[in-house]
Amino acid sequence: MVNEAGPDAPFAALVCHPHPTGGGTLHNKVVYHAMKALHAPLWGIAVPVLRFNFRGTGLSEGEHDGKAEAGDVLAALDWLESEYALPLIVAGFSFGAAMALKACTETGTDVRAIAALGLPTHAQGRTYRYAFLPHLRTPKLFLSGDRDQYAPLAELEPIVASAADPKQLVLVPGADHFFAGQLESMQTALSGWLKEQVL
Repeated sequence: MVNEAGPDAPFAALVCHPHPTGGGTLHNKVVYHAMKALHAPLWGIAVPVLRFNFRGTGLSEGEHDGKAEAGDVLAALDWLESEYALPLIVAGFSFGAAMALKACTETGTDVRAIAALGLPTHAQGRTYRYAFLPHLRTPKLFLSGDRDQYAPLAELEPIVASAADPKQLVLVPGADHFFAGQLESMQTALSGWLKEQVL
């Protein structure tokens, strides 16, 4: 699903959804609000945004793998680059953030900034590891609620510390993993950081 923008957009953007087995799709509330922060002129960025379903989700072919979804992100980045011939911004929520970060270590596309929303450390019985982060030199935002049940600060901070610069950790006060009741604060932080990085 593409939300188009005007002809003078300086970037194109991709937003990746959370874990399919937990009900994650391109229509997820956090994904939708992240898209609006990137697309709606109100937020001052106004670029075209692609959202897609990972393999085996919705009408997407294939089966959920848990790791191969990074390839889905790469395919989406290739499509955006071919379609718009613009530098790219990538955002992902939860599992989508993990897959987006991993994919951006492998892509040859021109990714200017990556926003990891609610990056998980433990979820659904799975431990997430990010050994590749010291090698990812693209500017990175780690944006989480300070009450994120899937990424306690004591676990998230060492992951962020291991990541290559430039990077920034921003915590939304009072927010849980899903930014419940704090979606506008998430949008404000996301759009503000992106404007500093790429506009």
